[in-house]
Amino acid sequence: MTAASRLARYLPILEWGRTYNRSALGNDMLAAVIVTIMLIPQSLAYALLAGLPPVIGLYASILPLVAYAVFGTSRTLAVGPVAVISLMTASAAGSVAAPGTSEYLEAAIALAFLSGIMLAILGFIRAGFLANLLSHPVISGFITASGILIATSQLRHILGIAGGGDTLPEQIEGLWSNIGASNAPTICLGVASLAFLYWVRKGAKPFLVRLGLRSGVAEVVAKAGPILAVAAAILAVSVGGLEQRGVAVVGAIPRGLPPFGVPQVDLDLWSKLWLPALLISIIGFVESVSVAQTLAAKRRQRISPDQELVALGASNLSAAFSGGYPITGGFARSVVNFDAGARTPAAGAYTAAGIGLASLFLTPLLFSLPVATLAAMIIVAVLSLIDSKTPLRLWMYSKSDFAAHLATIGMTLAMGVEIGVIVGVATGLVLYLWKASRPHAAIVGRVPGSEHYRNIDRHEVITWPHILSIRIDESLTFLNARWLEDYVQDRMAEQPELRHVVLLCSAVNSIDASGLESLEAINHKLADAGVSLHLSEVKGPVMDRLGRAKILEDLHGKVFLTHERAIAHLIQLTNETPAGDDRWHARGLI
Repeated sequence: MTAASRLARYLPILEWGRTYNRSALGNDMLAAVIVTIMLIPQSLAYALLAGLPPVIGLYASILPLVAYAVFGTSRTLAVGPVAVISLMTASAAGSVAAPGTSEYLEAAIALAFLSGIMLAILGFIRAGFLANLLSHPVISGFITASGILIATSQLRHILGIAGGGDTLPEQIEGLWSNIGASNAPTICLGVASLAFLYWVRKGAKPFLVRLGLRSGVAEVVAKAGPILAVAAAILAVSVGGLEQRGVAVVGAIPRGLPPFGVPQVDLDLWSKLWLPALLISIIGFVESVSVAQTLAAKRRQRISPDQELVALGASNLSAAFSGGYPITGGFARSVVNFDAGARTPAAGAYTAAGIGLASLFLTPLLFSLPVATLAAMIIVAVLSLIDSKTPLRLWMYSKSDFAAHLATIGMTLAMGVEIGVIVGVATGLVLYLWKASRPHAAIVGRVPGSEHYRNIDRHEVITWPHILSIRIDESLTFLNARWLEDYVQDRMAEQPELRHVVLLCSAVNSIDASGLESLEAINHKLADAGVSLHLSEVKGPVMDRLGRAKILEDLHGKVFLTHERAIAHLIQLTNETPAGDDRWHARGLI
């Protein structure tokens, strides 16, 4: 690999930048305009969800987008603040400081810095596989529970009351104890915003198409719906004097570009935040890479998960150095970016420029933006995160995955996002280890008129009282080695005429030292009982490792290339023919 290709691996911009042309520029610029319109109100809303000043959402949507354009491998992924990561940020920062304080903002910036470092390191050591610790049921359960927590946490803004909490019981208690202080104008604004934004999400495009607009134009106009909601809400507050009637507004938003600077080094703070930062990193990476892979597949492109770690690390470090908080790839805006025709990551850089212009010139116009409207935007956005179909599908397909899914949802709602993720991962690993320690094995017999061997409990097959054929459907490891010994011993006790045991190893991909010791123990126990142990269909790599041990020399039986040969040979040894089937004699197999 040349130096240029090695550099291009870590700087994908050098690859797609060589072929960048006017056509790609036009597509990227159009996509950037649409995503910018969508991202401005989203950034403000998600910063509110994270417990931060709204302007922090804008800061987190400028430099990180440029960093991803340089280091990212997805042509259409749009990074920035997202709901789940904002919730996790609020939970982690709230554990060390009170919202609204400088210490809280410092904690949020520290989370971005730590996440950036962790993601970058994982990328450089090519540890993208670590994301596999989070199974789909765990991720689905966590996102569903997070969506419920997010939506519930925003109800207080819709009602115009105090409240809060990191868990569902705390949030419900806060709402119930303050419900009497609800503000009528705030409720009107919030409910109206909810209804309009929900309609925009579901019905605006079809309505505009019926009015005669082309599908593409209707799509663009529909995506601008949140901007219309913001403008209408600001107008209502200003004209109706609703701020004086108790409607909370975002207030003054600092005008200008992000304040660039080195995050404060506070080892004591970092020691409290490293675990939440790690969880934010893993959740953010899984969410981002799944979106990126889905969109890349539609255009027959590919992404590099390890380089995506580097890109997200650079983006989060950029957020930390520009006063932002943790970010990742967002599903909704990435789909919008894709549908709008973005061709390269440059679309993200153009979006960053649009957000920068908004920070310079539009923030004074947002003074009277009601918090209830931002809360409505968050609620509508997270409704798509709540998956009501997956639990039933998992229950029907896999009870263990259902248990992991349900445990993640329950613990996230009851104990908070960090505990929920940890419990979900732990539950998934425990269930996996439990299943691996009790692998599937089956006694098999020959299907009449064929050379195939199938489970005796599922098929009408031929068996022989002197021969026991056991198919092992798992690698032999320290987790299940003792189980196999007990299984063979129990099956042998059920056949007093037994003289041969054949382990069908076609599904055994590896045998570790503990598995080898168990095979040796089985061999000796069977020999003491006058029974021979045989192996069939052992894979080449497994056979190579067994060849380096003494078991092949000590084996009281043989190793057969196919199970058919094993049975034919043992039938000949025992001079036994299965009733009603003389095919063995006719073919003279040995």
